Amino acid sequence: MPENYTDYKQHVDDDIEACIDSMGCQPILFVGSGFSRRYIKAPNWEELLIEMSNLCPNITKNYAYYKQSFKNEIDIGSSFVEPFKEWAWENMDEFPSDLFTTDYNSDIYLKYKISEFINKITPADPISDSSELKNELIALKAINPHAIITTNYDTLLQNLFNEYIPIVGQKILKYNTFSIGEIFKIHGCVSEPNSLILTRNDYDEFIKKKKYLSAKLLTFFAEHPLLFIGYSASDPNIRSILSDIDEIISEESELIPNIYLLQWKENISESDYPHRDTSISLDEHRNIRVKCIIANDFEWVFKAFSQNKPLESIHPKTLRALLARTYDIVRCDIPRKIIEVDFETLEHAVSVNGELGKIYGITSVSDATKVNAQFPYSLTQVAEKLGYTSWHAANELLCSVKQSKNIDIKASDNQYHISIKSGCAVQTRKYSQNLVDLLKLVKNGEEYDISLYPNKKMHWDRATVRRV
Repeated sequence: MPENYTDYKQHVDDDIEACIDSMGCQPILFVGSGFSRRYIKAPNWEELLIEMSNLCPNITKNYAYYKQSFKNEIDIGSSFVEPFKEWAWENMDEFPSDLFTTDYNSDIYLKYKISEFINKITPADPISDSSELKNELIALKAINPHAIITTNYDTLLQNLFNEYIPIVGQKILKYNTFSIGEIFKIHGCVSEPNSLILTRNDYDEFIKKKKYLSAKLLTFFAEHPLLFIGYSASDPNIRSILSDIDEIISEESELIPNIYLLQWKENISESDYPHRDTSISLDEHRNIRVKCIIANDFEWVFKAFSQNKPLESIHPKTLRALLARTYDIVRCDIPRKIIEVDFETLEHAVSVNGELGKIYGITSVSDATKVNAQFPYSLTQVAEKLGYTSWHAANELLCSVKQSKNIDIKASDNQYHISIKSGCAVQTRKYSQNLVDLLKLVKNGEEYDISLYPNKKMHWDRATVRRV
């Protein structure tokens, strides 16, 4: 039977679950202008400039004149700076008095009016004000992402994720990114009009410092599942960021298994099976392949990214305080003398049950040694045992088993797999040598049988973790 859209959603869901399981951390959201357009009907860049041209009495020509005169919206926006400055100085009561000082450049008046306009159309409570798409926003918030990165000016994300801290503009370059619960606003924010990346001078300055930004974002791209929302594959913002880091996060023409591009398609029939990866052109000679999710309803996608939440019940502010304090202890509070760090000792403390956990008040209620011995591998380590470089290939073999034998190994605790839980949320999945041996047969195209419970009764102690 041909695969259909229901199969597509299930395959995407399984792939996302495996990605989060393997990487063992929360997703990063990278949010573009399409997001605000969908949820608050925000204007695109051209529509915003048309609004500004109609607002300023010193712009006397039709917008089409500027469209014919300049190559792109950046240059059109730059051409509006002078008319807005003249309007402001002729009508000072239209603008805050503190803008009329040498502390600001002449583009502040255009940026202020843009900020004022966007603030008016941004709801304080996006979920309550978006009845039609309310369930999508609820599902998005439930992802509980590690962090959010956005090129949007508006405060929609701050209002939705109100426990997260916004880090605006160039402050990102000086910010400690070893934290959680932040919204990185790389093109500025209407809460600080002067921070907006809008004019040609702004973009030239941004490009100069983009390498530093990309270096800071590299850890996010390499170590977390990443979901792009509100961008197209041709979006210059995606191409700009990925162009600086693609040589590090991918090999030539290799699919990057942890980056997903969410794309809207209005008409999807049940018989459709859309493509699951796409190529993004970085320049004339370079392309990068990422996973693609095609949907006309985003709720199921957001739910897929929220299905594995080890940090579900921990307040983001608490985590930030803990991480910040840990960083300060290491950086400042240790007596000020040279300390030799033995990373083998640290690794031992992490791997041995209870050692590192005691530092943070975490303790186990049963001995997990047997579990660790019988299920020593993450999915990434299983893939490495099979000769692959990514967990994605091992997960494809698991999907093959599921299709051919109608057995989902990850659906239960068995001789191949175990899920270790914290409360009601799945914390991590571990795999046994038996799974490695099984997948070797699958990989080589050999005959194989599956017995989930060979002795009918499992003989390990389940380990649970409680927070104290």
